[in-house]
Amino acid sequence: MAFKSQVTANLGTSGSPSTVTPTVASGATATLIGLSLANTTAANVTVSAKLNKSGGSSAFLVKDASVLPGGALAVVGGEQKVVLEAGDSITAYASASNSADCVISYLS
Repeated sequence: MAFKSQVTANLGTSGSPSTVTPTVASGATATLIGLSLANTTAANVTVSAKLNKSGGSSAFLVKDASVLPGGALAVVGGEQKVVLEAGDSITAYASASNSADCVISYLS
């Protein structure tokens, strides 16, 4: 296993969310150890992140959380971890296009 990170600039909106993790390969797992969403604008925005399971189900990790201008929200980190199984991915979006960035750290 190796530590890795990935950045996604300019998240999409709810109609077109951005996939912020690589989809986990068949027969593999990954551990999400950090997920931060940052407001890159001068106005308040809301952000959401969702775990999408390979079988078609999904659940929000955070939904419509307010982030102040220049601020960030740590959704996963510290004691919180998320295990991703084969075919799983995380998507994220903001209330306005080009208003938020996402940084993730994971073990795979």
